[in-house]
Amino acid sequence: MPAEQIAVTETLEREQSPNVPEGLEKMMRRQGYHFVGRHSATKICNYTSESMKNGESCYKHRFYGIRSWRCIQATTAIGCNLACSFCWRIIPEEEGFKWNEMNAGGKWDEPEKIVEGLISEHKRIITGYKGNEKVDMRRWEESNDPAHVALSLTGEPLFYPKMNQLLRAFHDRGISTFLVTNGTMVNALKALTVMPTQLYVSVQAPNREIYGKVTRAKNLAATWDNFMEFLGIFSRMNTRRTFRLTLVENLNMTDVGGYAHLIEVGKPHYVEVKGFVYVGGARNEKRGLSYEQMPRENSILEFAKEIAEKTGYSVADYHASSNVALLCADQNAARSRIIRFEK
Repeated sequence: MPAEQIAVTETLEREQSPNVPEGLEKMMRRQGYHFVGRHSATKICNYTSESMKNGESCYKHRFYGIRSWRCIQATTAIGCNLACSFCWRIIPEEEGFKWNEMNAGGKWDEPEKIVEGLISEHKRIITGYKGNEKVDMRRWEESNDPAHVALSLTGEPLFYPKMNQLLRAFHDRGISTFLVTNGTMVNALKALTVMPTQLYVSVQAPNREIYGKVTRAKNLAATWDNFMEFLGIFSRMNTRRTFRLTLVENLNMTDVGGYAHLIEVGKPHYVEVKGFVYVGGARNEKRGLSYEQMPRENSILEFAKEIAEKTGYSVADYHASSNVALLCADQNAARSRIIRFEK
């Protein structure tokens, strides 16, 4: 690794945030998270690894043309204001940490610092793959020149108040951006003037009652109203817009009409209908979920078809290993591919 990259990483490590509780940080590091600065983190995606070793790529490669081996999985905020039961990530409150990252005050890292740190840390992580005989060295070399970042690792990225500058910094380096939000940060969405290449919103439930059960929101009425306002603004954002539905049997895999209404409000170009996976934090017995609640392929495809019938969208594709079906607003959209910033 070049000396200047090492210097950036070491500087950020020395400034590790007192806002992230020490015990939580240790738990996350054991799970493979790599911290960058006060509040950002990266972790190698399983598909980034697999695409280098055996050629298997993620749904974003199949659906949108993203090269999994050139993708950084990251976040600009560790914390989240929801506690979704199906989330595979750590929920700090469940582990006894009373912590609100929104109280960071002025202790937010500068965008350039975050971008350089995430790129450097990504390169450091994949260094260990060089000696693996299973790795395609051409892809490994390309992985050292990332072309895409998924701001979706954990937490709520829109907590970060300088998202416009951050997105611009990635784009200026020829790196396309997928930004995933939980749909509650209305003011942050209104403040976006630099658009991510693709903007995702997680749609956790088809109606307010089920939304409360899934997100475990402390103020359900206010949070749901906020979510609906968010979708209205989302519908007018000048970028590629995507809904992500994570479906759990006997919880939120119901009320197709409710999901159809939300699609009508948010007007996404794409809808990803994905099956819940019983892994990580989702196995915490406090969540009340079970292995049997994972939908099978036929259930996901049938549910996707029912949504399509009510919305006029078309079922365009299916990625088996991720158990996710893709719906498109435009019949021709399935053939479109994400705008690449080729170097």
